[in-house]
Amino acid sequence: MAKTRPVRGATHNRASDRFNLPARAIDDDWRDVQPVVDDPPPPLRTSVTIERPRTIISRNASPDIPFDRSINPYRGCEHGCIYCFARPSHAFHDLSPGLDFESRLFAKPDAAALLRAELSRPGYVPKPMALGTNTDPYQPIERDWRITRGVLEVLAETGHPVTITTKSDRVVRDIDLLAPMAAKGLAAVCLSITSLDPRLAATLEPRAPHPERRLAAVRRLAEAGIPVYVSIAPVIPAITDHEVEALVARAAEAGAAHAFFLAVRLPHEVAPLFRAWLDEHFPDRASKVMAIIRSLRNGRDNDPDFHSRMKGSGPWADLLRTRFQIACRKHGLNRERIGLRGDLFRPPAGPQGELFG
Repeated sequence: MAKTRPVRGATHNRASDRFNLPARAIDDDWRDVQPVVDDPPPPLRTSVTIERPRTIISRNASPDIPFDRSINPYRGCEHGCIYCFARPSHAFHDLSPGLDFESRLFAKPDAAALLRAELSRPGYVPKPMALGTNTDPYQPIERDWRITRGVLEVLAETGHPVTITTKSDRVVRDIDLLAPMAAKGLAAVCLSITSLDPRLAATLEPRAPHPERRLAAVRRLAEAGIPVYVSIAPVIPAITDHEVEALVARAAEAGAAHAFFLAVRLPHEVAPLFRAWLDEHFPDRASKVMAIIRSLRNGRDNDPDFHSRMKGSGPWADLLRTRFQIACRKHGLNRERIGLRGDLFRPPAGPQGELFG
């Protein structure tokens, strides 16, 4: 029996109109081989290109983001989440935010060494380092590349605070690092769970772990004493919004102490990708979904303005926010804020070790 093609999120591989890039072929295999009727096409292969940046810490000054620095060990993400706001970043590499984003990946194997060098600079002031702000630090290729693991080892060694956002239960692999850090007030983890329906999740996030595996990861992290958030992001109107209360309940049951949500955002090339995905998977309600999104985004597919881009506006956004807050109160979430310490930081030892420290 012929093997089936691994599922991908995007339904096409068009280039970005913002940079006048040419359209992308999905893969030479698709063009050179004509499959027999009813025979699945050859699989879309994942490639990984090594990237050698000069620095690894990214900075931002956005007033509506609760961190000012982050590390992204990878570019692109094999999870293939159709709504991912990081997709447009692939256009800067002359690649499509569509299938290229989830199949043509970049890895930064020098990340730990670069981080060590940057933390050693005179005058460095520690604040929580955010991992997983653009693409997932525990996507499938982390199993072999272990770049995120290397970054965590440096942060643990130096007593540097860290937050992690991921859709993968692979994060439990690093409990041996995270639990001692959490005991010192240095680590917190956020698991993103958008739906409890495995069939819907597989359509939205085709290569992310099953929702139950993510909930199991929440439990294991909490049992290890690591503060855990659950992110219900994004909430998609008329597709996942009915699950908000159930998601909050399951998060609390698994041991999460905090939760937050974001309504779906469709910046740049994400909007046409998402529309094509709706037409493919939900043609019966595609227009309704987009109408609600525009109603909470000030009449646009996407509202890029600070603050309102994270909260949404209008009756639909207000109702969702009220429902979420009631659910969190009912299940005892968000009662206290998680604060991470910066006073334990020690710069990495130099070539002479700590002889002159």
